[in-house]
Amino acid sequence: MNARGKLSVGPFDCNHEGEIFLVDKPIGWSSFDVVKKMKSILRAKKIGHAGTLDPQATGLLVVCTGPKTKSVELLIGLEKEYTGTMELGVQTESYDSETKIVAQKDATLISRGLLASTAKIFEGKQLQKPPMYSAAKYGGKPLYYYARKGRTVERAGKEIEVKEFEITSFVPPFVEFRVTCSKGTYVRSLVHDVGIALGCGATLRSLRRTRVGTFHLEDALTMEELVGLKADGRTSEEIRNDYSATA
Repeated sequence: MNARGKLSVGPFDCNHEGEIFLVDKPIGWSSFDVVKKMKSILRAKKIGHAGTLDPQATGLLVVCTGPKTKSVELLIGLEKEYTGTMELGVQTESYDSETKIVAQKDATLISRGLLASTAKIFEGKQLQKPPMYSAAKYGGKPLYYYARKGRTVERAGKEIEVKEFEITSFVPPFVEFRVTCSKGTYVRSLVHDVGIALGCGATLRSLRRTRVGTFHLEDALTMEELVGLKADGRTSEEIRNDYSATA
């Protein structure tokens, strides 16, 4: 349905073999919100996503239905690509716009050349601690449970790999970038660490996932398109049949 064959992966479970579905998650929605909405639209008994996106992030969410949910773990392990914007000179508790600014420093001496060379330092394999404002578990509870109570707990670092970290634009104090990385990478933690290395601090202001393995954002449907499938009055069975013919 577009130049790349949108919907060619078959978003609907037409033959009970399960499907892999691509969706462009909007800002403010959790990954669970998207799955819940899709379950309602498709009346799918079994559905799950392959890699969480923070509510403040947007972009490609890979969703599996039926027997294809067995592929979720494999898909989670695929390489990810993101584009984003960071703001220099500020720090927040969550490393992004979810929480208020807690520290500010002068960043006027930071050049694009220094940004580029600093980004290169963070390419390669490394240990990264999950941020306190995250769903990573500690003592059976997500870290954000403790963070919202003002507590900081010790977190073990996990090995990640940043394959590419490119600065694409710099209009002080905002920096646009592109990152290609392994599963489990917290891009906002990466941004926070860059800010520490620069000595001025930095926080993530926007993040968009553009690729998961060979799946591309431009092939995804928006939530408006998904909701429209149901709003036009067709039954879930009719929707499945219609898109089975185009998949």
